Amino acid sequence: MMVTILQAAGAAPSTTSSLMTWGMLILIFVVMWFFMIRPQRKQQKELQAFRDGLKKGDKVVTVGGIFGTVEEVKDDSILLKVDKEVKLRVAKSSVVKDSTQTQQ
Repeated sequence: MMVTILQAAGAAPSTTSSLMTWGMLILIFVVMWFFMIRPQRKQQKELQAFRDGLKKGDKVVTVGGIFGTVEEVKDDSILLKVDKEVKLRVAKSSVVKDSTQTQQ
């Protein structure tokens, strides 16, 4: 009888520590999602909205560092005017930011 009481008393702390471990793992995942994944998704949505809203006359910068003015917008590409007579067709996904914000 005394042995079963001691065994029962010993079983409770291991169950509690197991629940605490799972609780900590879940808490770590939630914190990681809140501080890392959520802001990254928000930034991706903003970038996609920026690319979808491109129009003729916008000044942009590509991933490769090319500054230009949008001359034409198609579904998946844009035509950039880089200099007086120089125009480049680039993928819409390569445009990363508005150059008017970087030049101020």
